[in-house]
Amino acid sequence: MMASDGSGGGRRQGFTEIGGSACTLPGGATCEGPLPADHPVAVSIYLKPKSTDPAGSGDPFERRASLHRADIDALCAHASDHGLTVLEADPARRLVRLSGTAAQISEAFDTRLEAWSHDGHRFHANSRPLGVPDALHGVVESVLGLDTRAIAHSRIVRPRRSQPAGIEPNKLAQLYDFPSGATGSGVTVALIELGGGFRASDNNAAFKAMGLRPPTVLAVSVDGATNTPGGDADGEVALDIQVVGGVAPGARIAVYFAPNTDAGFADAISQAVHDRTNKPSVISISWGSAESSWSNQSVTTMNSVLADAAAAGVSVFAASGDSLATDGVDDGAAHVDFPASSPSAIGCGGTFLSLSGGAIARETVWNDDTGNGGGQDGGGTGGGISDLFPVPPFQQNANLPPSVNGGRKGRGVPDVAGNAAPGSGYAVVVDGQKQVVGGTSAVAPLWAGLTALINGRAAKPVGFLPDFLYAQPASAGLTVPITQGNNKPEGSSIGYDAGPGWNACTGLGRPNGQKLFDALTGSTGAIS
Repeated sequence: MMASDGSGGGRRQGFTEIGGSACTLPGGATCEGPLPADHPVAVSIYLKPKSTDPAGSGDPFERRASLHRADIDALCAHASDHGLTVLEADPARRLVRLSGTAAQISEAFDTRLEAWSHDGHRFHANSRPLGVPDALHGVVESVLGLDTRAIAHSRIVRPRRSQPAGIEPNKLAQLYDFPSGATGSGVTVALIELGGGFRASDNNAAFKAMGLRPPTVLAVSVDGATNTPGGDADGEVALDIQVVGGVAPGARIAVYFAPNTDAGFADAISQAVHDRTNKPSVISISWGSAESSWSNQSVTTMNSVLADAAAAGVSVFAASGDSLATDGVDDGAAHVDFPASSPSAIGCGGTFLSLSGGAIARETVWNDDTGNGGGQDGGGTGGGISDLFPVPPFQQNANLPPSVNGGRKGRGVPDVAGNAAPGSGYAVVVDGQKQVVGGTSAVAPLWAGLTALINGRAAKPVGFLPDFLYAQPASAGLTVPITQGNNKPEGSSIGYDAGPGWNACTGLGRPNGQKLFDALTGSTGAIS
């Protein structure tokens, strides 16, 4: 990676630098010169969370909005002074979205915007750290959207060799002993999608094959992105919808389509958390990238919107990656996937299932490099120790291993796991074709669907599940530990071994559906 030039002749008088706003560009990127002055640019500006939430009755979102309203007004006034258009100003979300020309944005935030190319892709990015007026210093958390590179990849893996038979999502729910009588009725599950789209005909065919009525699926536009089927990301969208709907057939599914940028990703999560129409209590995220690929300010804001979700009682499940312990980064070190590594997200790792007579005969860490994935040569589960985040309170007693990157203690990824190997993959319908796919992409919606079943019967949404799961004794049997395998690339020592208790391949293990449902709903057995 190569850092952009942050010198720029010094900060303009009256402006203070936004910490962490320097843009790091990939090695080999070519600068094509300044972005044309009249090029349209949109940004998402997040304010720093306030340390306290005013107590009182009434709408909690409105109480939060009251904390930020004056700062939002000041930011909008700054935008107006520079001729920018306010697209959205939401104090409850701590968010202002602005649009203008490259020249106006550069002037308003004391930066330079340049056009770049890398590996055949063109994008624009800020070539020096951003600034805000001194009066707004300490108020603005981030200005996102100036770097228009794709921030994340979908965590879906297709078999590369033979095509396995595949497991329909509702059949996997049965294998994991999910409660047979719960449907998730009355619950909305949000899916975050950074590309692709869905077709009603695919949903109809997939749920007909499962013997289920198709669920209600809504497309929600974020920052102008829409349901646009016909691309490579369709497989991700189909997998997410069909897994959630197969597990929780009574739940409504709201699909938040957003641009694949740091601004789009954060805005989609924030919009879902604060959606007062659809009111999702569970969010599934099957997109991510290595921690090292994110800017400091984008990590900060992703973390803050995820913390907003946890504070609102919304569970957020995130795929932990499909490229073993390196997370696809070829630098001789281990990496974990973000946002799965956020201390406010629930990271989801992957396993490989061996079946016999329609039952689970063996379940191991998914690692195709070692043949622990059905021989499909399709990667393996991510997981490890974060390079960014310290050990969170809920993992203090989890006996986390030191990082293979020099022994650092940090946030352990993942928290939970489930079937992800393409060799024991999910039978889905994508663009009119039956396919079998895998990846930790499937595990996030699997757990989201189970949580929808629980939320449909519990007195209140379960919220941030790790606070509960890590506090339970192993004897409770709420998860099934995965003790065999590792996530090391072939011929490498970079990675982690499975074993008893929490491990950096599959976390606390895969769900023991009925027991977990009973523990969180107060039930005493299968419901009818």
